[in-house]
Amino acid sequence: MSEPAQQDDRARDTVAERRRRSPAVAADTGAADAVQLNPFAREIAEQFRQTATSPALLIGQIRLLEFLLLLALNLAMGLVLSEGTFLLHAGLSAGCAGLTILLLQITDAYQIPSLRAAGRMTRRIVAAWSIGFLVPLAGVWLGLAGAFPSTFLAIWYGAGLLLLLALRRLMAFAIRHWARNGTMERRAVIVGGGKPARDLVRALERQADNDIRICGIFDDRGDDRSPDVVAGYPKLGTFAELVEFARLARIDMLIIALPATAEERILQLARMLWVLPVDIRLAAHASQLRFRPRAYSHIGTVPMLDMFDKPLRDWDEVAKRIFDIGFSLLALALAWPIMLVAAIAVKASSKGPVLFVQKRHGFNNEVINVLKFRSMYTEMSDPTAKRAVTKNDPRVTPVGRFLRKSSLDELPQFFNVLRGELSLVGPRPHAVHAQTGDRRYVDVVESYFARHRVKPGVTGWAQINGLRGELDSDDKIRARTAFDLDYIENWSLLFDLKILFLTPIRLLNTDNAY
Repeated sequence: MSEPAQQDDRARDTVAERRRRSPAVAADTGAADAVQLNPFAREIAEQFRQTATSPALLIGQIRLLEFLLLLALNLAMGLVLSEGTFLLHAGLSAGCAGLTILLLQITDAYQIPSLRAAGRMTRRIVAAWSIGFLVPLAGVWLGLAGAFPSTFLAIWYGAGLLLLLALRRLMAFAIRHWARNGTMERRAVIVGGGKPARDLVRALERQADNDIRICGIFDDRGDDRSPDVVAGYPKLGTFAELVEFARLARIDMLIIALPATAEERILQLARMLWVLPVDIRLAAHASQLRFRPRAYSHIGTVPMLDMFDKPLRDWDEVAKRIFDIGFSLLALALAWPIMLVAAIAVKASSKGPVLFVQKRHGFNNEVINVLKFRSMYTEMSDPTAKRAVTKNDPRVTPVGRFLRKSSLDELPQFFNVLRGELSLVGPRPHAVHAQTGDRRYVDVVESYFARHRVKPGVTGWAQINGLRGELDSDDKIRARTAFDLDYIENWSLLFDLKILFLTPIRLLNTDNAY
């Protein structure tokens, strides 16, 4: 028996034994109906609870680090060695560092394989730094020789080159270490088993600098066409379990290993999986269909057809987080007197705590505790929100009625933003058991949970379009979901600014605020 076959047999025995010893348990994800996730899959998911560093984000950080270190070195040398004007030297230093980084980017020196193999990049680094160094040399040629003595230029050139070469050696060591311990990787799940999955695994394993870590395989079939272990990777469960697994684990990508001709089955999977905040790809390495080259993305040389992309990724996610923190701190600095008065009014007008904590759906369907100023009598409060607040609701206190109409009861949610549970702008979070009439929102709108592909927000696109307050009809929840999905698909920082600017204006309309 071949070595791969022996490995598959050993893995299959392990999978069967672990499944036999443990009963099924429900995954606590906050979904309306938690799918029974088998304990083996849950155990694997727990191993991937920590978020890995995105290779794209890491590359951006390395690029920024190299620029800042070059600039710092150049400015330090200007202070110590240069006899010329410091401002002139500072400008030339920034231009030199920026041009060098640009040349390294153009020559693909910021690709993961290039960063891993620092020795092979020596010529490119020398060439990029040498050309980038022509910026101050051009200044010399233009008659500024007195400002930059030749000795200083030689020291400057040598120090910058040594810095880049040493940094690249250090980064190569760090990247290899991060790749081994799982800090830097893209985590993928293969959807579909049998021979297509096996061929895909083998193709990925042949990539020299593959950053994909396969976490498991999911397939509905249980016959010989889909064994428990495929190419050494266990089958963890069914397609329905995959949704819960991806919510528990920090998965980056789902790769569908089905023939492109299996249209009906692929469409069924797409409708089920697109609610997840992950990249969804259709493996095209074995397909007989051929599209234009730009229609494909690649993992190494393995072609993929892009079905869905994660809405916010890498630097977009970082930019939105910085935006959230900055504006939240500003808002708290301006609004703290109002919050203090509101807290005193709530406490003085009725017994009970100042703040009301409610469990709501957050990013990726996780349950979060959202803060509000208490607006109901404590003994009548409804943390589950099964019964929506209506006009002249007797459960609402007089102070609470004013707070709700003015939306001042939402101000404590800026602390949720600082904790990273909410964003300033996004789909409004709904209570876990919220419903319209006697129907859950997910029963009204099939794509409801797709709202949770991004963090929920203190304000949102739906709210400034008049969909604020009670959701007492199917049409309202459909319309709110449609606006939320439109926001997710068209997100930008300018879009967020527009919504923030319009929010206080639209709050003047209190018709639906009870």
